[in-house]
Amino acid sequence: MHYALQIMNYFCNFAALIRIKAKVKRKIILITGGQRSGKSRQAEEMALSLADNPVYVATAHIWDDEFRERVRKHQERRGPQWTNIEEEKYLSQHDLTGRVAVIDCVTLWLTNFFFESSDVDQTLETVKAEFDRFTAHDATYIFVTNEIGCGGVSENVIQRKFTDLEGWMNQYIASKADEVILMVSGIPVKVKG
Repeated sequence: MHYALQIMNYFCNFAALIRIKAKVKRKIILITGGQRSGKSRQAEEMALSLADNPVYVATAHIWDDEFRERVRKHQERRGPQWTNIEEEKYLSQHDLTGRVAVIDCVTLWLTNFFFESSDVDQTLETVKAEFDRFTAHDATYIFVTNEIGCGGVSENVIQRKFTDLEGWMNQYIASKADEVILMVSGIPVKVKG
C-alpha cells in the first residue's frame, strides 16, 4: 500500500509539473522612451511583479568611468533576488526557458554589433537573427530600448546610420512584441497589447 501511494504521489507531482511547464508561454514586452524616462526601473518592477527571481541581462560595454558609475547605480538598485548575466552580443547563448528576463538595453546591444561593421543592413540582419534565436524559447522577455530618433537629424553620418539601425530594430522588436510601453517622464503609456 505504501509503495502504491508513492507511485501515485510521483505521478501527481509529475502531472503538476507538466501543467506548470505548459503555462509558460513566450511573451515579449518592449519598453521604450527617451534617456532618463524611467525605462529600466519600469522593466525591473514589471519583472519583479512576474517572478521572485528574475534574470537581468546586461548588454553594456563599459566605455569610461561615467558609464561605469551609471552601471553601478543600476546594479545597486537591484537586489540579491536577481540572476545577473552580462552578455554584450550573443544573447542566444543563454537559454532562459521558463524565466522572466529584463534585457537592458537594445541600444547598447546594437552598438556592440555596429562598432564591428558600420554597415546598417548587415548589422540589422545579424541582430534580427540573433533576436529570433534568443526569443525562440518560452520565457517572458522584457526588452528596454531608446527612442533616439525623436530629436532631429544629426550632422554626423555615423550617428544618422545608427539612428536608422535603432529605429528599424525597434520596429522589428515591436512587431514581434505582445506589449509595447512608451515611458514619458516616468509614466508608462501602453502603446500595444
